[in-house]
Amino acid sequence: MAKIFPLVFVLLFAVGCKTSRYAKSDKVYKNLAKGYAKLIEAAPPIHQGIDSLQQGPQLWVGTVNFGIRRANFVIMHHTAQDSVAQTLMTFTTPRTQVSAHYVVGRDGKVYQMVNDYLRAQHAGESRWGNSSDINSSSIGIELDNNGNEPYSDQQIQSLCVILATLKKRYNIPASNFIGHADIAPTRKPDPNNFPWKVLAEKGFGLWYDEVLETPPVTFDPVIALRIIGYDVRNIDAAVVAFKRHFIQTDITPALTEWDKSVLFNLYRKYL
Repeated sequence: MAKIFPLVFVLLFAVGCKTSRYAKSDKVYKNLAKGYAKLIEAAPPIHQGIDSLQQGPQLWVGTVNFGIRRANFVIMHHTAQDSVAQTLMTFTTPRTQVSAHYVVGRDGKVYQMVNDYLRAQHAGESRWGNSSDINSSSIGIELDNNGNEPYSDQQIQSLCVILATLKKRYNIPASNFIGHADIAPTRKPDPNNFPWKVLAEKGFGLWYDEVLETPPVTFDPVIALRIIGYDVRNIDAAVVAFKRHFIQTDITPALTEWDKSVLFNLYRKYL
């Protein structure tokens, strides 16, 4: 019995260390969530009064018809770091001010870090179509990848399971599964070398057809990029982001005839 006790102690100590490693950040998360819960349950809402109304102060009448806001986009990222542990540390350190809803490891393990209904800080300054606050309307997924390596089969399999769940749970359109580079073309390249075609074949994102038409002479690539969702204020950056997603073999800021055919095909899908 004396020989067994040290082994049991070591196992219990190891389990205890494993479960308490993020205990401090978990506690902060719970306290923040409680604070937001108090704001939501307050009736009338706190700090939402409208001053100087001509007919007197606004009146509060709670409706019975409301619900929680849901995400309408899913944004894929690569972590640009060397391990899941490094990313989890980054996302649990207050000074970084960055986070994501999910992190998917190279081994396929999935870590959820933010409730789907809460706003994670993953998109930064970004824009897609008419939306300029992507963090408030999206779920962010980070893939453990330094940006220059292939994504493992286990990682993509786990990602697709997450995407299928989110698509069904929140009724997210196929066209709204996009990348960080798509929404922040002047700042971000991620997820780099990503298998977008594989995801599109499963219903997560759009892809172009095998047979393409030559665009008409009236076709305007800038308008097409804007209709798809790209921020075209910097057209070179928008072209690079488009090609990073859909062309991949060439990400120079110039559209070849082939690129234009791909863009024309996709543009009609987004109409």
